Amino acid sequence: MINLTINDRPIEVSEGTTVLEAARKLGFTIPTLCHFEGLKPYGGCRLCMVEVTAGPRTLLTTACTYPVAEGLIVQTDTIEVQEARRFVIDLLLSRCPAVPALQVMAQQLGVAGPSYPQGDSDCILCGKCVRMCHEVQHASAIAMMGRGAKREVMTPFGEFSATCRTCGACLFVCPTGHINDLAKISGKTPKPRLSEFNAGLMAQGNIFKTYPQAVPKEPVIDRDNCVHMLTGDCGICAQTCPAGAIDYDQQDEQVTLDVGSVILAPGFKTFDPSGLTAYGYGRYPNVYTSLEFERILSPGGPLHGHVVRRSDGKEPKKIAWIHCVGMRSEREGEHPYCSNFCCMVALKQAVIAREHIGPELDMALFYMDMRTPRKDFEKYMVRIQNQGTRLIRSRVHTVSPAGAGGDLEVRYVTETGEVADEIFDAVVLSVGMVIPPDVVALAEKLKIPLSPNNFVEASCFEPTTTFREGIFSCGAFNGPKDIPQSVMEGSAAAAASTRSLAAARGALARKKEFPPELNVLEEPVRVGVFVCNCGLNIGGVADVPDIVAYAQNLSNVAYAQENLFTCSQDAQAVMVEKIKEHNLNRVVVASCSPSTHAPIFQDMLRTAGLNKYLFEMANIRNQCTWVHLNEPDKATGKCKDLVNMAVAKARLLQPLDYITVSVNHRALVIGGGVAGLTSALALADQGYVVDLVERKDRLGGNALKLHTTWRGGLVKPRLDALIRKVTGHDKITIHYNARVEGVSGVVGNFTTTLSTGTAIEHGVVVIAIGAEPLRPEGMYLYKQNPNVLLSLDLDIEITQKSERLKKAQAAAFILCVGSRTPERPYCNKVCCAHAVESAIKLKTINPEMDVYILYRDMRTYGERESLYQRARELGVIFIRHHLADLPRVEEADGRLKITVTDQILQMPVSFTVDFLTLATTIIPHQNAPLAELYKVPLNAEGFFTEAHAKIRPVEASTEGIYMAGLCHYPKPMQESVAEALACASRANTVLSKDFLQLESIISNPIDENCDGCAFCVDACPFKAITLLEYMKEGNLRKTVEVNPIQCKGCGSCMATCPKAGIYVAGFTPEQLEAQVDAALGLI
Repeated sequence: MINLTINDRPIEVSEGTTVLEAARKLGFTIPTLCHFEGLKPYGGCRLCMVEVTAGPRTLLTTACTYPVAEGLIVQTDTIEVQEARRFVIDLLLSRCPAVPALQVMAQQLGVAGPSYPQGDSDCILCGKCVRMCHEVQHASAIAMMGRGAKREVMTPFGEFSATCRTCGACLFVCPTGHINDLAKISGKTPKPRLSEFNAGLMAQGNIFKTYPQAVPKEPVIDRDNCVHMLTGDCGICAQTCPAGAIDYDQQDEQVTLDVGSVILAPGFKTFDPSGLTAYGYGRYPNVYTSLEFERILSPGGPLHGHVVRRSDGKEPKKIAWIHCVGMRSEREGEHPYCSNFCCMVALKQAVIAREHIGPELDMALFYMDMRTPRKDFEKYMVRIQNQGTRLIRSRVHTVSPAGAGGDLEVRYVTETGEVADEIFDAVVLSVGMVIPPDVVALAEKLKIPLSPNNFVEASCFEPTTTFREGIFSCGAFNGPKDIPQSVMEGSAAAAASTRSLAAARGALARKKEFPPELNVLEEPVRVGVFVCNCGLNIGGVADVPDIVAYAQNLSNVAYAQENLFTCSQDAQAVMVEKIKEHNLNRVVVASCSPSTHAPIFQDMLRTAGLNKYLFEMANIRNQCTWVHLNEPDKATGKCKDLVNMAVAKARLLQPLDYITVSVNHRALVIGGGVAGLTSALALADQGYVVDLVERKDRLGGNALKLHTTWRGGLVKPRLDALIRKVTGHDKITIHYNARVEGVSGVVGNFTTTLSTGTAIEHGVVVIAIGAEPLRPEGMYLYKQNPNVLLSLDLDIEITQKSERLKKAQAAAFILCVGSRTPERPYCNKVCCAHAVESAIKLKTINPEMDVYILYRDMRTYGERESLYQRARELGVIFIRHHLADLPRVEEADGRLKITVTDQILQMPVSFTVDFLTLATTIIPHQNAPLAELYKVPLNAEGFFTEAHAKIRPVEASTEGIYMAGLCHYPKPMQESVAEALACASRANTVLSKDFLQLESIISNPIDENCDGCAFCVDACPFKAITLLEYMKEGNLRKTVEVNPIQCKGCGSCMATCPKAGIYVAGFTPEQLEAQVDAALGLI
């Protein structure tokens, strides 16, 4: 080993190491343009000049070529070194004045511009490309030719090289961009290897990660295109990999796994619209699929979130979205079903596009039916429409070029029947989902029956269970769906698949181990600040580099860094390294919401050996850049203030002790409908004791009123079987005619008191209390005319095949009764399919009956589209109406006369029917009392609110509480069952543990200040504080005691106390005062 000193810092390196390599190991930056690991040192650019002293001799030399020697003294930044580098960059800039890399380097070295006559080259003759081609690729396709001022890089004799493979290695290493067209070397145009993740919109190398946050995250080599794999040459990656991780001899292996069950979640692919010539995809450059446009909008995409056209790089000012491309069509090569998510994808993309381009962006969405049936989706659509996005009901006929500039002409028929032509800068095709052939082949191999559309056939009562025992499925393979439902179904499949594996629970589990925590109490405070771009959510508005520079200058900040996505695995690993490298003992992350991401960063701190409470978060996304989207300068200033406040608090953070409690392995399920029954049975089958609370004297809930599923399956036999399993299960206790009246405790240790007087101790809660149909009294003659029915009333008559149905000449349905209005701005999700299904049954009972369905948007999503198609084939008449002009119903000669403005004819039409069915909305029960008891928020309409729509779709924000079925939001029974299974799965993550770690951010009394006034006792919403009396120095004193299990750290006590006698750990008065001072600019 060789010992030397660089900038007065000693280092020991192996013999043969260059000075440049040794300096980099110490973290010193030495500029260079010609050096590349894996190539022999060359010293061609001369920018890496350093001063070395060997014995009595001191000289300037190139660091990349000078080998280390024992006792060598190196200086990398003396005045002489700086002058030498400035001279070199001056010469290079004179030769190549227009090269950006040289301009940046010159600015860094303090060179304003070239001092000598300027050339017009962009090649600095560093020789890196030639050496790469000769030493590594062994092709020698290019060489240095000529002498003196005529020296240049070229192929032999200036002819196309026969030995060039167009591998691109020369282009890759060229520091100035001189080599930019491989066809000039070989005469052959290389075909780029396109990134599948970025929808083929950009090229990627032969070594790549599938996508930035892939699991596993290790890069892979494309064997089919790797030069080494094909020829045995190159191998530069293996030579330069510091971990020695590259093994060219690795082969695919077949691994046999012994498992108890299998879950299939193979996903989907998007429809390829190349065959639809009318839309010009693949022929007109500015026609994109929705997946391509999604990647364009993404900050991690090919354009880093900057929306520009493929044809000319210009920002579009007018964009059209065409819905249902390849879907809802019986034409050859297309698909008859609805993909469920396309409408919302287009709406979301319209919002993001406007954020990127500006409010002046003109957008039009061409749709057949706007399908936004999920929770809060309808509100989203209305908001976007109110902001100026045009929603045009029309199926576009053709897309064609509009001149030679790349614009596109969209031809469509308006709602009034007129043909319209409109010019757009870009067109986005909302393509649907299809199951790829290899997945179909997998299903055939596993003998799993599929629907005609290649989705898994499953029962509505067991939506994630295939007809092959031990094999389960979820996600898009079960049918078209979006992210929240896919996440929920994943948990449901986990619950279903582990029922038979309960005895083996934990046998193969590996506990995550954290290193011992460092004691930093006596150390000087060293804060690390990590500022996230959050893609363009933050970085597209605020100046993140400026925020980082600001943070770096704050007191006690030892390190500040910018990240693209701070929550990614790669960023987390880097943060752990930086914490250790810079001895950080407090960490501030400036990014998004701590409610969703704080636990991720706290675990990162523990991985780095720090107490997780030495962490503070500045929410600069929700509280700043989302709010001040069009005020970048003000947003940047406010971000700085938020970071300053977070750092001010972080300086005063102290490590907190972790609180652990034992877990009660008992579950409470509230509600005896299908969702509650399913969840209770799933938990009991896992081996847990379950208490099922039902407010009536009978189980079954709303399902008792249902007769068939949308697929035609009978409900009653399956419901009866489910009830028998529950009532006969030895681990389930049913409490009939009972309501919840009192609740105390926290996750793992709840106590719930029922109206019967029974107190139940349990670890988790599943709320599945259902909902009820709206009784639309005063609307459409309901309750005034016996021939006006509700959907469930009609179901009974259909089941009984009543005489009224057999004799009726005409019947009608009015959909969206009481829903999709300002008072109830949500879609029921079940009404369209149910009404169409009922219409089909009416036509089956009485084919001569005229059946009318009055609708606003036909939302037979997914494979339910087949019901819509079948009804039209049977002659059911669909008439669309508008919210501003609702149908009118009146009595006429013993029948019902309905008048409605037909949106196609643009005129009123009237007809008479024998009976009318109202598809009314589903409304929540009076959920507020239960929500208050369990501290679960409700949305504006009164449904229980999940913690996060995508990440935690069945969990409440209060830990240990889950929700399923109609109380969460209107949905069909199949989805309610899946939600119930998901609740059981998520509850199992608590019940399977013997101990839980609770939050240490709880209240702490200060006995010296407390006078026992008990203001805090009354203020505590969790009944966690008790008044105590004790003797001190012969005097009776009063104070309070906090139950650490019940306390949630809300701070009500701290805000109420007049004597500063209690505080919340992590929110001490000193910490809060420091934040206020920072906000006021006092620190």
